[in-house]
Amino acid sequence: MLKDYPGHVERLQEVLNTVIEKPSPLTPPFEVAVWVLESRLEAFHREAVTEFEVAQANGNPELIAQADEKQRLMSKVCWKHVWLTDEALWDYFQQHQECILRRGQSQ
Repeated sequence: MLKDYPGHVERLQEVLNTVIEKPSPLTPPFEVAVWVLESRLEAFHREAVTEFEVAQANGNPELIAQADEKQRLMSKVCWKHVWLTDEALWDYFQQHQECILRRGQSQ
């Protein structure tokens, strides 16, 4: 869904990397990942709403249309069931499980 927003994908990768690099000793990494993804995706939506408001204030129909499209996309991205049921997220954690466990034991 975010293929046209590589900066957003990078920001998501940053928070996922944090989950792996600094695992919680009490909370399973997958749960922490869900929380940080929810938070980051909600931030994307808030940013898109702000961009839309700025575009409306500017009055440029092209910018308004682009901002509206982005706002709608970011709203969909926030729907947890859309990405939580995506096997890629679970696969990511399964692939990195050994790294997560090692880091958790070293803390």
